[in-house]
Amino acid sequence: MIKTVEELNARKAVCTANLEEKINGTDGRRHIVLCGGTGCLSSHSDKIKERFEEVLKEKGAEDKATVNLVGCFGFCSQGPFVKIYPEDTLYRMVKIEDVEEIVESDILNNTIVERLLYVDPVTKAKVSKQDEINFYKKQRRIALHGCGVINPEDINEALGMGGYEGLKKALTMTPQEVVNEVTKSGLRGRGGGGFPTGRKWQFALNVDADQKYVVCNGDEGDPGAFMDRSILEGNPLAVIEGMVIAGYAFGATEGYFYVRAEYPIAVRRLRISIKQATELGLLGDNILGSDFSFRCHIRLGAGAFVCGEETALLNSIEGKRGMPRPRPPFPAVKGLWGKPTCVNNVETLACVPYILRNGADDFASVGTERSKGTKVFALGGKVNNVGLVEVPMGTTLRELIYDIGGGIPNGKKFKAIQTGGPSGGCLTEEFLDEPIDFDNLVAKGSMMGSGGAIVMDEDNCMVDVAKFYMEFICDESCGKCTPCRIGTKRMLEILTRITEGKGTMHDLEELDELSDTVKTNSLCALGQTSSNPITSTLNHFRDEYIAHIVDKKCPSHVCKNLMEYVIDPDKCIGCGMCARNCPASCITRTDYVAPGHKLASMHIDASKCVKCGTCISSCKFNAISKQ
Repeated sequence: MIKTVEELNARKAVCTANLEEKINGTDGRRHIVLCGGTGCLSSHSDKIKERFEEVLKEKGAEDKATVNLVGCFGFCSQGPFVKIYPEDTLYRMVKIEDVEEIVESDILNNTIVERLLYVDPVTKAKVSKQDEINFYKKQRRIALHGCGVINPEDINEALGMGGYEGLKKALTMTPQEVVNEVTKSGLRGRGGGGFPTGRKWQFALNVDADQKYVVCNGDEGDPGAFMDRSILEGNPLAVIEGMVIAGYAFGATEGYFYVRAEYPIAVRRLRISIKQATELGLLGDNILGSDFSFRCHIRLGAGAFVCGEETALLNSIEGKRGMPRPRPPFPAVKGLWGKPTCVNNVETLACVPYILRNGADDFASVGTERSKGTKVFALGGKVNNVGLVEVPMGTTLRELIYDIGGGIPNGKKFKAIQTGGPSGGCLTEEFLDEPIDFDNLVAKGSMMGSGGAIVMDEDNCMVDVAKFYMEFICDESCGKCTPCRIGTKRMLEILTRITEGKGTMHDLEELDELSDTVKTNSLCALGQTSSNPITSTLNHFRDEYIAHIVDKKCPSHVCKNLMEYVIDPDKCIGCGMCARNCPASCITRTDYVAPGHKLASMHIDASKCVKCGTCISSCKFNAISKQ
């Protein structure tokens, strides 16, 4: 048990020394760490770890190296990753069958396995160290502090990485001084709204109550987003520490983690971290010898997107249906079980220990005038380097997509980037040099959101993109208020008509009117922002809507009712491979005579074609195209 600050300092000194020995290799051993994020685990990084242990034992080298799973490395499209300390050698796309070679060559003979190194796509040079890869060069890890370095199931490594330094400092300050420090840092909520965190805490501090609560919103529901999950998987103690600091700042003694049940790894590691912290006395009564006590609890969400809205989340924790409450009163005044409650998302709380540890001025020195610090993005879609990215506020979209993301695959042309998930909007090429911050994205017709960033290229149909997000919103609407429940359904019906070639120009007027009505009259942010994808695509890609309506064509050849598959007889050799693979049996051979030759070609019966695309993937001669 750690009962005093002095005991914590002694424990941390040992933990820090052990971690430094591991990274610097001063203990005489090599240390193998593997990405233990959900993405790499789905590619069997846990089995790769087991194989490392087996091979080391088989070769009698158990004393030469340790093997551990750590948090997400971020560079998901290149995983699973294996890093070897102290050389900091990084291997990517490692398979189980590669393990023996790594042990034999690297661990036993100090020879790098060249074929598993990252290859720079421009210079074609092999890169052996993580920090030398372009994907990482412009990143700065504050919220992701420790992720990819420490074993998230070992609290000692988290303490060695600076854990509880922030709380230790906070306990020497008054609650008001802690709130002032967070306010001075300029930290704004990373869950989407961007509300100043210090102001929210101040509201709760100003309310007298016999009980107050801190709630961590881990109900990450945006399609393609995995920022909060990765933080909880990689360094859960940092989020716990942030929650405890928040509790001390405005007088809360109980904290609830609300995490979706679809995040089993994050939940398991969070449970382990809470248990270890409680056993050490870092949670519970009289933390570090102070008169401050705090306890953490976990509640699992059922995956409702609307529960990302703080009042719907509070209803869910209370055992009620996840539906938003009218505001005011705001949760900071009347929240969980009617008591003052501050709801902060995972990334927000992960930044708090850094602010207390390094000072508000240090945090505020990063970012822009009104958006301080860094932001974590889940970069996905049509981009070469898919993964988790943490960049300073003010980084441009061009830097995010091209410098870090590596540009668009297959030489395709960039078309748009959707930021903010279903609540955000699409930004086009003209905005590539715009700095990323809360206010600037809103001014350009999108929003920061929780950090989803989906890149689209010339093959994406923007009407179909708007329809996709509206389908999601309709499914996730709680149905409590009429504008959202009915308005989003009507907008989806209109988009569906347009993508099926049944739309009229009057539909565009109705979309504009419905978008404004739903935005103005919905109860919560889900409905208020639901029309953003429609509004932004109508503003920037109205010509695509008109093509669907007037020309009955989908320019990107995505909408099935408005395109067909055609075989070019000049390219087709009549091999019949497409016909043999066609599930609808709609492709037949056609013989015809050219001067001096009898030739064969294939023909697609458009009336039978289900437009599955199997014929295109089957043809080796690129003879089939969409029109």
